[in-house]
Formats: sequence, C-alpha cells, structure tokens
Amino acid sequence: MPDAHGYHPNRHRPSLARTLMRGAYAARQVARFGWFTGQRLTIQRMAGRDDTRATDAGGVDASRPAGRPAGADLVAGIRDLFARDLANAESGYYPLPRDADGTPMQMLARARAMFADLPTSNRRRLEDDGQEVFRELRAQGEASGLPRYYLQNFHFQTDGYLSDGSARLYDTQVEVLFNGTANAMRRQALVPVAQFIEGRDQRKLQLTDVACGTGRYLRMLREAFPRLRLTGIDLSESYLREARRHIGSRYPVRLVMGNAEALPLPDESQDIVTSVFLYHELPAKVRRVVAGEFARVLRPGGILVFTDSLQIGDVDGYDKVLESFPGRFHEPYYDGYIRDDLDTLFGAAGLQPVSHAPAFLSKVSVYCKGQPVGA
Repeated sequence: MPDAHGYHPNRHRPSLARTLMRGAYAARQVARFGWFTGQRLTIQRMAGRDDTRATDAGGVDASRPAGRPAGADLVAGIRDLFARDLANAESGYYPLPRDADGTPMQMLARARAMFADLPTSNRRRLEDDGQEVFRELRAQGEASGLPRYYLQNFHFQTDGYLSDGSARLYDTQVEVLFNGTANAMRRQALVPVAQFIEGRDQRKLQLTDVACGTGRYLRMLREAFPRLRLTGIDLSESYLREARRHIGSRYPVRLVMGNAEALPLPDESQDIVTSVFLYHELPAKVRRVVAGEFARVLRPGGILVFTDSLQIGDVDGYDKVLESFPGRFHEPYYDGYIRDDLDTLFGAAGLQPVSHAPAFLSKVSVYCKGQPVGA
C-alpha cells in the first residue's frame, strides 16, 4: 500500500512475488465467484420447480438465465473486471483484495437467512409492492424524519434500509445478484483516490463517503490509505451499526448519521468526496440538491469520486440489460438515472468532469471543483 506520501511499493514487486499474488488473487476470486454464483443457480433451480417463479436475493427474476441477455457478454465483462482489479493491485493502487466476507460459518449463516427471506421478497415482486416500509411506519404512527422517497422496499428487500436484519443481508444479496463482483466494482473507485493523493501527506487530507451503507468501501479505503482521515455518512442507523461492525476497531473511521441533501459538514472542508451506488435511488430533483452539497463541502481543487450503474450508451450491448433492471426490482428512480446527463448535472453545481471509466455494470466518474491542483 502507499505510504503517507503516496509511494507504491507494489510497482517494484519482483516477479516471484507477483506470481504468488496472481495465484492468491485467482484462488480467492474464483472461490467467491463460485460461492455466490452457486447461490444464484440454486435460486434458478428453485424457479424451475415453482410456478410462482422464485427470484434471487433482492428480487431478480431467477427463471431468466444469467449470462448474456440482449447481446451483452456479461461473462467477458466479469473476466475483464477481475483482470483490471488484479492489475490495479499489482500497480500498487490498493492492496491485494481480501474482501472481508467473514468466516465460512458466518457466510453460511447469511446465505441461510437470505434463502429464508426469499419467499417474502418474491411475494413483494409478484405483487409489485415496494411500499411496505412506508405503510408500516404510517400504521404505527411513527414519524421517522426520513425522506419519503427513502421509505421504500428498494430491491423488494425486507424492511428496506431500516433494520439490522436488512443490513446483515444486504451485501450477500448484492454479491449474489452480481455473481461475486460487487466488491471488485467498488474497488475501482479506489484508483482515482490513489492518483489524487499520490505525493501528498494522507494525514492532512479529508475524505467523506456519502451514503456509506454497510461500510464495505470505507474499509477498502482504510486498508489502502491507512492515514487518510475518513468519515462515512448514511441515513440508516442500522446500516451504520453494520458498518461499525464490518470496519472494526482496527480500522477506525468516523461514522455519522446524516442526509446527503444537507451534509453535516462545514463548507470547503473535504479534499475528496466519494459516493458509491447512491444516485440511482434518488429522484431527479434530489440528485441536483445532493450535487450542490458535494460541491459545497469540497475544497477548491478537491474531487468527487462518483460510482454508480452504467448509463444508456456507455457500453455497447448493455443498454437492454440496464433497461430491464427496474422491471425486475423496485427501483423507481433507476430508469431516470440511466438517462440523466451527469456532466450537466454536476457542472451546474460547479464540478467539472475529469474522467469516466466503465467497470462491468458500474461506472467510476471523477469530477473536480474548479481547476485541478497542479493543472
């Protein structure tokens, strides 16, 4: 990993060590791919025996074969993603991935819990019911103080984002959905962070991850950049509790409950703001409000590292895959997101585009507040 000033020892790694690194990476990722894909295939077999058609974790129609819908070679996309992930580790942008999935017993327990919850999430999909969270809160007369658009069963998952049970299952559900590639997609957002801080003292830089969820990306940041000052902000107390558990005391990170529409941060206080898989779950007007908040808290010359779904036209052959997503999930704002002009959206807030890099079904974009430092 880089030192406080951004030195990358992996770039000078001898060939034997590089061979061992590649072997370790391949063994780990093949095992993860097999574990999560096996669960997805099991759900597909369940679909073949069930007239109601089972769905995978989070509501995907498992009776439709995974692989190459609408001409998109998803298997090739997975291979390319893993090749890039390994190349980034070899180049020293981040350590050899460890994924931190837990012990085999913990992974098995989460898989069992996911399968136990599957009939309930499948019922919501068949009934097209994504409003259970809101109805239950209203029936109980509870005023959550959370935005209305947030009080939904995104992905048809039980409790939406508002329970410890949901937080425990979330990452397993996402990895099953993406055949064990979700962490690798997240790691691509470490590269622009590494490039930005190279040659600088990490101890003097502030980074905030907005909508940090269960803390997977924050832990990756801490492992790659151990001296960077990190803050995670999320709307869900349950997901913040899971983030604290996942990150652990070995990787201390400041975690704060807050709304991206009004970030609890001073003006021009951050060198880097990151956001991973947030925007496709925001209404169009809210996306623009949040963009203004990103710009407000960034220092001049600071960067936004923004990761979310691919958009229409980004990768040949993938448009129909993206267009099918909202119909298989409860994702009411996704179709609008994949057609939104991000450069115009962030440009209106004072953030200028620097780069866009597709990474399998995701895209990593970098925006700068004003002129990049040193440009």
